[in-house]
Amino acid sequence: MSDLTSALTRLEASLSTKIGSSFKIDEVPDVVAQLLAQKRSPNTRRAYKKDLNDFFRVMADGEPTLDLVLEFLHLEQTTAVQLVLSYKAKLISFGLKEATVNRRLAAIKSLAAQGRKIGVCSYTLEDVKGEKIKPYRDTTGVDKDAFIKVLAIAAQKRSVKTKRSSLKGIRDYALLRLLWGNALRRSEISLTNISDFDVEGKTLSIIGKGQGSEKQIISLPNQSAIAIGEWLVARGTAKLDDPLFIAVDNANYGRRLSGNGIYTIVDRICKKAGISKKMSPHRIRHSSITAALDATDGNIRKVQKLSRHADINTVMTYDDNRTNYQEEMSQLLDDLV
Repeated sequence: MSDLTSALTRLEASLSTKIGSSFKIDEVPDVVAQLLAQKRSPNTRRAYKKDLNDFFRVMADGEPTLDLVLEFLHLEQTTAVQLVLSYKAKLISFGLKEATVNRRLAAIKSLAAQGRKIGVCSYTLEDVKGEKIKPYRDTTGVDKDAFIKVLAIAAQKRSVKTKRSSLKGIRDYALLRLLWGNALRRSEISLTNISDFDVEGKTLSIIGKGQGSEKQIISLPNQSAIAIGEWLVARGTAKLDDPLFIAVDNANYGRRLSGNGIYTIVDRICKKAGISKKMSPHRIRHSSITAALDATDGNIRKVQKLSRHADINTVMTYDDNRTNYQEEMSQLLDDLV
């Protein structure tokens, strides 16, 4: 009888237990933290955080605290849309470019969407439209002769007397070879580890843009593979899970070379090479894609394999900018009369 009583007591207790009590769910959800945690790229997380901070500072004169974020997400549909449209108008009045305006609006829309997913927001911001922009308006870079001068600057430093300066030159030369020969993005280089480099197969495993954590194997040209090998030999003992490229200055030696660090290296060396145009890793990528189109007489399919653009129309934009058929046609018409 006691066993039956005990069983009934347990049954009553289980029936009276609130459904979901076994799971740890925050009573006051940190919607911003949840949104950022779903972004794999550190650069994307930083950009979203910066843009959300800007919205709350401009429109609420404060930081996006838990309470303030929830207050925003609890607004009525018309009030929320009006608020975000007002913010968009302010961004335009500040003189920000269309792409910047759209990026900040995208961050706010993502916040509202995240709020809807977890049941703390009932509105949508789909009525808030972004600015119309033409992607890849400027795909210009530098030609191969100019980039040869850039490589020469890094090559000179490889043979300097100071070991640290020589190590820096060897690293920078390998970086530049990789940026040019494979048209890589700076984040793709920054995230690689030593284990991602296959010296015998002459390949590198990268985390491509929009690929999550799935790695893609790309083939390396001879000079790039040799340059990376020389860098690893000069660098000395390291573990396979160590970053492929590291900082070599005294204060940060051994730390993973960040995307900003790669940007700084490119900017500095290009200036020393006498390049007047503002250069960046992505500008080198533009240069490589354009040079590949020139060398293949506009073989878009082949160049798409190099650039790894999901949409072939993007590569066609590069080709249109390279050929400038509009000028040719205008001249043809001009010569007719």
